Amino acid sequence: MLYALLIAPFTEFDFMRRALVGASVLALSAAPIGVFLMLRRMSLVGDAMAHAILPGAALGYLVAGLSLGAMTLGGLIAGFAVALLAGLIARITRLREDASLAAFYLMSLALGVTLISARGSNIDLLHVLFGSVLALDDQALILIGGVATVTLVTLAIIIRPLVMESIDPVFLRSVSRAGAPAHLAFLALAVLNLVGGFQALGTLLAVGLMMLPAIAARFWARTLTGMIAVATLIGIVATYAGLLLSYHLGLASGPTIILVAGVLYLLSIIAGTQGGLLLALLPRKHLEA
Repeated sequence: MLYALLIAPFTEFDFMRRALVGASVLALSAAPIGVFLMLRRMSLVGDAMAHAILPGAALGYLVAGLSLGAMTLGGLIAGFAVALLAGLIARITRLREDASLAAFYLMSLALGVTLISARGSNIDLLHVLFGSVLALDDQALILIGGVATVTLVTLAIIIRPLVMESIDPVFLRSVSRAGAPAHLAFLALAVLNLVGGFQALGTLLAVGLMMLPAIAARFWARTLTGMIAVATLIGIVATYAGLLLSYHLGLASGPTIILVAGVLYLLSIIAGTQGGLLLALLPRKHLEA
């Protein structure tokens, strides 16, 4: 009985195994990015950049149809362009970077949907917006694996200036010039992971597997290493449970994965060992602050 519920879908169907592997590797890659976005108070920036890749992906679709290479290249170009333009506008005007990103995000979303609607069908639009994790092929798995490899290697290289800039950017600027390159490399990794996630979860949901596990991990760990490890675990658990629920209940796989991650986030708020609501209700020791 348990075998049929928990294991059989992945042993019997190749598309389920591909979905599990692809989304789990994506969680492994996106979790550290999400943790740093949260620590740097840039959680909504990830959402803005996720939508920023839509026009590029739409142009790739118009040129070559549902081609992985064309849509990926278009998404990368659009994501990097929006990130650089938002940063440039923030530096030459009084507008903050988050505000300029919000403006570009709204324009990108509207432009992308308009382009796909003008030349494609509603099914094509749904595929781009919400992805199709059950349709991952070898090319998509290789792309996601490549994104994960580049992300983890690059983070290992820039981890020190990235952590220092997250904690005390003024001090980092006084002792090193590595802050700006680390920031740009980090934004590039965020775009790269969102493009990889777009293949499985679409532009609207790709950021979900990046941010929800990271925010939930804040209620279970105090150290950076602990938060990254917990966020990765939550992302993989959400992937596995979401795919199982979608299979047995006949639900859309991508949204179900994100919903499970959301439920785990809510449970973390309630039962987390680092600031959870239940812990706050417990009586404290005498004279404990």
